[in-house]
Amino acid sequence: MAASRSTSVASEGTAAPPDGAPGDGDLSAAGDGPRGVTANASAGPGTWCSLRPLLLRLHFYAGILVGPFLLVAALTGLAYTAAPQLESVLYQHELKVTPRGDAIPLASQVAAARRAVPDGTLVSVSPAPGRTDSTRVGFDRPGLPAGTTLTAFVNPYDHKVLGTLRTNGQWLPVRAWLDDLHRTLHLGDLGRNYSELAASWLWVEVLGGLALWIGAPRTRQRLRTVVLPRRGAKGRRRTMSWHGAVGVWASVGLLGLSATGLTWSAHAGASIGELKDALGGNTPAVSTALAPGDGGASGASSGAARTKDVGIDAVAAAAHGAGLRGLVVISPPVKAGSSYVVKENTRSWPERQDSVAVDPATGKVTATLKFDDYPVLAKLTRWGVDAHMGLLFGLANQIVLALLAVGLIVMVLWGYRMWWLRRPTRSGGALGRAPARGAWRRLPGRVLAPAVVATAVVGYYVPLFGLPLLAFLLADLAVGAVRRRRGERVAR
Repeated sequence: MAASRSTSVASEGTAAPPDGAPGDGDLSAAGDGPRGVTANASAGPGTWCSLRPLLLRLHFYAGILVGPFLLVAALTGLAYTAAPQLESVLYQHELKVTPRGDAIPLASQVAAARRAVPDGTLVSVSPAPGRTDSTRVGFDRPGLPAGTTLTAFVNPYDHKVLGTLRTNGQWLPVRAWLDDLHRTLHLGDLGRNYSELAASWLWVEVLGGLALWIGAPRTRQRLRTVVLPRRGAKGRRRTMSWHGAVGVWASVGLLGLSATGLTWSAHAGASIGELKDALGGNTPAVSTALAPGDGGASGASSGAARTKDVGIDAVAAAAHGAGLRGLVVISPPVKAGSSYVVKENTRSWPERQDSVAVDPATGKVTATLKFDDYPVLAKLTRWGVDAHMGLLFGLANQIVLALLAVGLIVMVLWGYRMWWLRRPTRSGGALGRAPARGAWRRLPGRVLAPAVVATAVVGYYVPLFGLPLLAFLLADLAVGAVRRRRGERVAR
């Protein structure tokens, strides 16, 4: 339940007060002092009764303040889910061809691409994976943005260049544009902070919302309302019921999106990368170095042997003989004494990410790296990222992502609707009637101490969770101090 939850979960087994009145269906009774203690917090002893008011307050303010970031992330993510279909429609001319007998040699296709991009440096070749697909030949060229290549699409049957497009890896312009919109809002490094902030707080809202919703008291007859909207409810209670039930269904997927989104974020992603390296879970790469004896030459003749190149057709044949299939990417040697690298790029289930190194002088495979041999953490990262991008399970993956995005959008909107029903004009506060301040003081030390330590550790490694939380705490303390001074002046 990752949206801006501005209200608490309704206590289901009690009589409902009128909409907008304090009671079980509200976050708390109005006010900031002792009279503002939530009804459930005073229901009896126990850790949960002490913890719930603190969760309510965090959920309330985090929901209101982080909600806009979550909404934008969900909207842009929803648009991104349609990227494969948009690519197939917009770039059909470049992507698809009519089969005409046997394909011509790959070297002839690359030569045609070189003529179309005479000032480019060859960086990759992706042979047509199917009979109706074109071959992609990527070039680096002065003036291209980092990570971008100019790709020529070649008809493998007549070496005609169908067109050239700027691409980011395998992403064509529309998908690259939508991807950058989702990650940065096209604002560069500054914009990355928006998506990281959303991912950093999404899991907090999900877990907090789940605890509040599932922990609300219910009769046995009403346990169904944990996962299904409450029948017959009206007003705020009806909105809250839908908000909570949809959140339960979406929680696992939203937690996955939060975790995978953080893996490639700017700040938390660096910490996650360091942790993976420390645990031996970094993604390996096939060795491209050639031993002095490789290439069938040794001693003085080895240098001359290194200038030989068997050609890209022989390299492709060697990779095919090593078991590489489907969509492959061939990268030429980056420097003298290094090999070609051929890597599978099938990112649907089951993943095919095997790679081999091929000696340019002999066409022999000098190193092999199987995806099966990746560390477990590297595999989990690959699967998680590809699922986040809608690649792992094809169309089904895209549909699930679209449903999660829609679910998050409506939960954000339901959250703001509940907040609007308790808006400032009714309660007099800047953000409406909030849960009582000082709930942390009622927590037992055995709960408070580890909670503080865990929050500090997470905040250090996930700074866009820690810094906003610290800012909120400082602001909350300042507001509380000002109100106490005003109260003391009135009393005098």
